Amino acid sequence: MSAKKQAQETKTDFTDQEIAELIEAFLSIEGPNEKMFAQLYRLIQFYFRPTVVGLENIPDEPTLFIGNHAMFGLDGLILMPTVYAETGRFLRAMGDKAWFQTPTGMKMADGGMVLGNPQVCSALMENGHDLLVFPGGAGEANKTAGEKYTLKWRERYGFVRMAAQHGYNITPFGTVGPDDWWDHAMEGEELLNSKLVKLLQKRGIVGDIRPDLVPPIPRGLFNTLLPKPEPCYLAFGEPIEVPDCTGKAVSKRIQSSVREATAASIEGLVADMLLMRSQDKQNQGFMRRLLTR
Repeated sequence: MSAKKQAQETKTDFTDQEIAELIEAFLSIEGPNEKMFAQLYRLIQFYFRPTVVGLENIPDEPTLFIGNHAMFGLDGLILMPTVYAETGRFLRAMGDKAWFQTPTGMKMADGGMVLGNPQVCSALMENGHDLLVFPGGAGEANKTAGEKYTLKWRERYGFVRMAAQHGYNITPFGTVGPDDWWDHAMEGEELLNSKLVKLLQKRGIVGDIRPDLVPPIPRGLFNTLLPKPEPCYLAFGEPIEVPDCTGKAVSKRIQSSVREATAASIEGLVADMLLMRSQDKQNQGFMRRLLTR
């Protein structure tokens, strides 16, 4: 069978039985791999020197964390171990279904990743878990260099509906740093439209590709794939109250107003962290400043 035909036959959706099995697996994970999280947190502290602001804004009750997404979606690797180390809270990150179409998804589940699906979200909320959602998804993670630190949410309101229907409030956060770990040698759209990719598709070696899944070609430290040691700034804002719509439909007015309030808070937090980073730049060591120019 050709690669093209295989790609066409790749499962794009999950059956109810598969969803139920995934939910059971996710609920069975009570906490992270402690050793892995501890090692990752030490690496983060050494390499990215995170500054964390607003931890006091995280409510005691389960909450839905919503923030900006960075290149390659690796900001979760900063956020989740840091929040766990600082507060003991184990966040469950809603991931793209593409992860769970391969064995990689379940391997990452021990670190908190779960399938981004309404049924999964409902089950986790009903069991009182903290959730992490990047409404921009892959499209925001793979944005161009000119779109750094912007939100690309398109017409996504699902996170508001989920919060309203399960009595959750939203904790907004803004992250600065990960979008600067790599320069863009070539944008994802350029790569997707390149002669090489077109040739591979024509010959059936590569099938159809979701445009939002095509990342830019990165250029990191010393023109390698290693990320630059750009310090990370993470800020949590005051919780956004979401009207309780348990057992009923969520009006478009509520969806729009909560989404707008969430986006405005995140954009403000990102702006504050960009300013803080600019002010801190002169206090960084010479070598770090040299390596992050």
